[in-house]
Amino acid sequence: MSSFIKIQQQNQVATVTLARPELHNAFNDDMITDLSQAFSRLGQDKSIRAIILAAEGKSFCAGADLNWMRSMLDYTFDENVADAKRLAEMLRTIAECPKPVIGRIHGAAFGGGVGLASVCDLTVALSSAIFCLSEVKLGLLPAVISPFVLQKMPISQAHRYFLTAERFSAQEASQMGFISVVVEDIQSMDAQIESWIKALCQNGPQAVSLCKKLIGEVAGRDLDEAIPLTTQRIAERRISAEGQEGMRAFLEKRPSQWIQSEPGAHVS
Repeated sequence: MSSFIKIQQQNQVATVTLARPELHNAFNDDMITDLSQAFSRLGQDKSIRAIILAAEGKSFCAGADLNWMRSMLDYTFDENVADAKRLAEMLRTIAECPKPVIGRIHGAAFGGGVGLASVCDLTVALSSAIFCLSEVKLGLLPAVISPFVLQKMPISQAHRYFLTAERFSAQEASQMGFISVVVEDIQSMDAQIESWIKALCQNGPQAVSLCKKLIGEVAGRDLDEAIPLTTQRIAERRISAEGQEGMRAFLEKRPSQWIQSEPGAHVS
């Protein structure tokens, strides 16, 4: 693995940090590969209950690295398709990671950086953070990130920001539901993350993972399709070992077996 990302673990929490601050954490092939491998591995690690996605330097992520973009000028159509698929699969790996992913957003999130923010389950941003879907300024499209962004951004707002490439603030991102919480300083950001981690670690680990999957399974389905699926899912959980333990613990007024006194701590 290259030095473009850093991975730390403290107790039940892993932190993946983008580590190209001199280039505003812009993507290149190596960083995309590193992120794919990191989230694939961490997603299967039973000791981890949550993953924080953070960044070093002034920016969260400025999108595509200029040298990476320069190389695209000479790609054939098929090479461009293959290149775009690597980015898409990286975003999908994070989006479908079995562990909750918390985005710690500061500075600029442009282009692919908006895509990265969109695949986090929970996001906290500094009020000074700024977002931009800047692709059309270059005669391009936010095509690869669009399936992920459109899960978080209302279509009415996508028409505005996809087409104009206007910058939008953290407050605007929060108002449209793209960002979960906006805070004024780093201390408040870390406190919010700690609060989320504490809440997540009170919950059944398998149930949390399956809840992520459930959202994708149910969203957009009509009731005739959704009801058979959801009734099956709850029946599976009620007879599962974790579901049985959780229900018994509640009825017996005791902590569930998965609850630890020190659930984890944020690593910045």
